[in-house]
Amino acid sequence: MRTLAIETASEACSIALFDGAKLLAHEHAVLGRGHAERLVPMIAELPGKGQAERILVSLGPGSFTGVRIGIAAARALGFAWGAKVLGYPTMALVAVRAWQSSPRGVTVCMNGGHGEWFIQNFAQDGGCDEVRSLAPEAAKLACEHDAIVGNRAEELAAMFSDGKRALNLLPDASKTNLLHETQLTTDLSPIYGRAPDAKPQAVRAPQ
Repeated sequence: MRTLAIETASEACSIALFDGAKLLAHEHAVLGRGHAERLVPMIAELPGKGQAERILVSLGPGSFTGVRIGIAAARALGFAWGAKVLGYPTMALVAVRAWQSSPRGVTVCMNGGHGEWFIQNFAQDGGCDEVRSLAPEAAKLACEHDAIVGNRAEELAAMFSDGKRALNLLPDASKTNLLHETQLTTDLSPIYGRAPDAKPQAVRAPQ
């Protein structure tokens, strides 16, 4: 079975095409912005234009726009190809990247916007607590492990005086084969980690 993986939740935009467990092709670009313009052309450059029987897509948390772009593309391609579309948590993907050499407890710390960080603790056996968007001082209190990974790992580790180990990592679609099947879901609802910035307008009372 061929699997197309799509990761757009962070400043990185990455795609990967697998045949079973074998990685056929991938691209990973740190864009900051512009995922909407780059994603489809990147997929089109894959062997067979990326067509697959299964699609994996990041559900976040991360960039609201990036997450929505990835999910929309996965839904559209899934419909066009008759492919099964499954979502996965971005924080879990970062955690499994850190487990490539050996499983260990890790705290994942990623940019959450508005001066906050997304933080989530993963135990060695794969169990985890709930992802939260916290101010740096609150994130420090929530950090449970000596190993910190993610694109805000170095900043969080620097807040401690006891030598926390930091590994600067971004989510990468080419590592989605490391995810356990239990981390995949047919529910493609975005994982925002915090309330959306936009607030509904108040309903005006009749005059």
